[in-house]
Amino acid sequence: MRKPKIVILGAGYGGMITTVRLQKMLSVSEAEITLVNNNSYHYQTTWLHENAAGTLHHDKTRLEIKDVIDSSKVNFVQDTVVEIKSAEKRVILHNGELEYDYLVVGLGFESETFGIKGLKEHAFSIANINGARQIRDHIEYMFSLYPTQKRDDLLTVVVGGAGFTGIEFLAELANRVPELVAEYDVPREKVRIICVEAAPTVLPGFDPELVEYAVKFLEKRGVEFRIGTAIKEATEEGIIVAQGEEVEEIKAATVVWAAGVRGNALVEQSGFEAMRGRIKVDEYMRAPGHDDVFIVGDAALIFNPENDRPYPPTAQIAIQEGYTIAQNIAVMVRGKGEMKKFTFDNKGSVCSLGHDDGIGVVMGRKIVGWQAAFMKKVIDNRYLFLLGGPLLVLKKGKLKFF
Repeated sequence: MRKPKIVILGAGYGGMITTVRLQKMLSVSEAEITLVNNNSYHYQTTWLHENAAGTLHHDKTRLEIKDVIDSSKVNFVQDTVVEIKSAEKRVILHNGELEYDYLVVGLGFESETFGIKGLKEHAFSIANINGARQIRDHIEYMFSLYPTQKRDDLLTVVVGGAGFTGIEFLAELANRVPELVAEYDVPREKVRIICVEAAPTVLPGFDPELVEYAVKFLEKRGVEFRIGTAIKEATEEGIIVAQGEEVEEIKAATVVWAAGVRGNALVEQSGFEAMRGRIKVDEYMRAPGHDDVFIVGDAALIFNPENDRPYPPTAQIAIQEGYTIAQNIAVMVRGKGEMKKFTFDNKGSVCSLGHDDGIGVVMGRKIVGWQAAFMKKVIDNRYLFLLGGPLLVLKKGKLKFF
């Protein structure tokens, strides 16, 4: 009897948790599991802002997939997904193809530029390890040029977006500035970090008291906020912004776009019904009309029943989705047991403000300062524990708390 083939596309939070759970739940004789990813490593997306600012080396953020999966139970294929042919139950890769009985799509996110002219050409994005590394290297290079060129724009960094990624990156960068100033012999007063946000507030939807704490914290460290201000265009010289009728040019050698994400475009191109690359899944995390295709992470669109708005695609929800999907696939493979409906258990969220400060709401309680920073590290380490147990926490975890 032929073993069912399970193919998992993407080694993000959701894809990795699904894989690790399936390898624990199913024996080699029950199913053939294949994980596909375009890199040999998995990385913690929620740490990328530290890599981009240069406060954490990117090698700390990534871990080799083969060090986590059980290669006797999971076949890892390093390749790029080109197309999903759901009618034929096939996945086309750059260097081959795979057949599946059950498919898990976890292809991650892409930056959403909302059609703003010049962003793709002139702005950086904190989208992956390489993108983060480019930002760090670029900022350092701009600082190194200043002593000979004396151009103020070289020391100006514009961050588009004041959501979680934008705020966490701003905090890390503000903490890094004293080190950069000392290393490249540039005057501190010449360094400008400007955050531009089109919404009327920083961290939209977050608790106002905590937002105020974060803004004051960052302003004390020299961050300038331009709230209710929209980026109209990115150019070679910087950005053009508008607040109402007023239009202004901000000259900056570094522009980082952190204001929006969408699901992978491949999801739409493969014929699934999607909104900005995200599929509204059924209660079991399946694509509508496809009982054999599960969606996890950034590509999964799930609505909060309390306000009928989509849940943000966070690491927390992706991990929980992975658990549900693994259980449901195991039930389908065995042909017995009960499918599990997905319900998001929101344990709260924490926004880091550098290594030793932050804001958050955990289990309904507001926390700031060292308590939030501590909780952020606990959350990061817990994920590593779920993925690879205590040894992985010791190897890759954030064990220096203060």
